[in-house]
Amino acid sequence: MITRNPSLTDQVKAHIKEQIVNDEFEDGRIPPEASLAEDLGVSRTTIRDALGKLEHEGAIYRKQGAGTFVNEAGLQIKSRLEEIWSYEQVLEDHGYKPVVKVLTDEVLPVNEDTAAALHLEDGADVLVIEKLLMENSTPVVLTRNRIPATLLEVTDRKRKNLPIYEYLEEYCGTRLSYYVSEIVPVSFDADLAKKLGVKKGTLGLSFIEVGFDQNNEAVVHATSYFRDDLLRFRLIRRKAGA
Repeated sequence: MITRNPSLTDQVKAHIKEQIVNDEFEDGRIPPEASLAEDLGVSRTTIRDALGKLEHEGAIYRKQGAGTFVNEAGLQIKSRLEEIWSYEQVLEDHGYKPVVKVLTDEVLPVNEDTAAALHLEDGADVLVIEKLLMENSTPVVLTRNRIPATLLEVTDRKRKNLPIYEYLEEYCGTRLSYYVSEIVPVSFDADLAKKLGVKKGTLGLSFIEVGFDQNNEAVVHATSYFRDDLLRFRLIRRKAGA
């Protein structure tokens, strides 16, 4: 039985997605909306909305006159690029057991790129948190987050390994609403290569992002580097209007 809460549709969606991943639907056929609604104790409208989200994600597809089915190709997408997620969750979705190691946690003078991204004046200070996310002892992702020092509400920052959106809420009193992101191929320099456990010049992927809060203010300048041999991102592209 699904309990009611403000995110009922998302809860139902997650429940059905778990059943899909666990291969609980015979022949990959999703039961009718009425049957799902009765089993889960929710309305058909909630089921319809949840299935609509799963279809948009590519986890299921509808075949006119035949029903709704699991989309095996769509299940290859582990992390949706348009959503905010923690890299811990990304690693888990790819079958890894993440270990987080904080490399840097210090207040430093802002550099030119971060000053421009966060609209800071020359000489301003930013908190720089650099973390390595690993599968056991194997590096997979390196992240660098820069937060304006003026946002810090407390100086005792014990939980530096929090996902950045949780860190902003707990220590800065602000909520991350969205990122503007660039996906950029990169050749790892000596420093990055050493931290990620690869040879200098190894090709990888990076996200360069500016995160905005609920007031549409830039609150974090983030750069993330990924081991391309260990982590891949996929997405579904649709024809406009489809």
